[in-house]
Amino acid sequence: MVSQVEGDGRATGIRGRIGEMCYSSGLLPPLQAMRAMLQKELRILAYHRIMPVPDPDTYEFDLELISATPERFHEQMSRIKRHFRPMRLTDVVAAMDAGQSLPPNAVAITFDDGYDDNYRYAYPILKDLGIPATFFVSTGHIDTGRPFGYDWLMHMILLTHAPRLDLPELGIDVPMPAERARRRELGGNVLLQMKNIDAFAQEALIARLEREWNLPCDHTPDDCRPMSWDQLRQMAAAGLEIGSHGVHHRMLAKMSPDAMVREVRESKATLDREIGADTVVMSYPVGGDRAYDRTVMDATREAGFDAAVCYICGTNPNPASNRYALHRLPVERNMGPGWFAAMLALPSLMSYPTQHREIEREAEPACSS
Repeated sequence: MVSQVEGDGRATGIRGRIGEMCYSSGLLPPLQAMRAMLQKELRILAYHRIMPVPDPDTYEFDLELISATPERFHEQMSRIKRHFRPMRLTDVVAAMDAGQSLPPNAVAITFDDGYDDNYRYAYPILKDLGIPATFFVSTGHIDTGRPFGYDWLMHMILLTHAPRLDLPELGIDVPMPAERARRRELGGNVLLQMKNIDAFAQEALIARLEREWNLPCDHTPDDCRPMSWDQLRQMAAAGLEIGSHGVHHRMLAKMSPDAMVREVRESKATLDREIGADTVVMSYPVGGDRAYDRTVMDATREAGFDAAVCYICGTNPNPASNRYALHRLPVERNMGPGWFAAMLALPSLMSYPTQHREIEREAEPACSS
């Protein structure tokens, strides 16, 4: 990773230290004001999970999906309420359709996947502060309550008693480390390599390991449970926005054209039916430059979506020019208050460069998921 976190949550990497220095020096407010005058841009923040950080030695799922603790998330949203203009993505789309400029310091808050900690922790905070947000969910997982495939793969690697990790699909055959921290590193590399193969080949690999290691995902532990439709309907009734993250969280560009079109259209039809409103925004699963292409964007538009976000780092100086590939800024749990504030004020300097993030980890963040 680019940075590590000390016990009090302060980032110790270069970006984290620079962000803390800018934050404590008082430079950020004038720099942000100057940027707002010079450049009207849309910032879209990308979160995955909001939950207390568990003990890495006992937690059985992917730590990298935890974007912030509830306390840190409340702190971040409070800052956005004070210093920025939080907007629903549908309001951004309406402004684009009307040819209107966005207000200075416009920010949209988004979540990918649909873990139920979004309901338990993020939703009450957003509701209390009156901040709009968009939750992109994979409808097949909401339907079944089954865990997400990538997270279950990490779970199996952490728990298996197999002596070796033999993945001929990826050209990997290595001894299985005894230490959990090293297994997490190995799992991260596997998740990175997975993005190179067909979406259905990814699912077949995971299913094979479930059988061979006798670790079927026929139940969903509380630590990786998706939201329910009742929870999502409650959030929508409170003014939060629900968008599509596909049906089965498949990389759309790694599917045949016909299967990809079905995945996009079925996700919208399910959301329209279950939420009772026209779904107009989409988030491409995984979201890096290997996860979507022109064919995927065309299918998204033709299915009736008005805009879509990817997981490539950056802001959107002219959102109308890339409304089907809107860039986002990922938030990760190693971001202290200074780094987060600096990323919002100076996103081009303080966010993760896309190519570096892809090398380090593309499991869900392709800033990248």
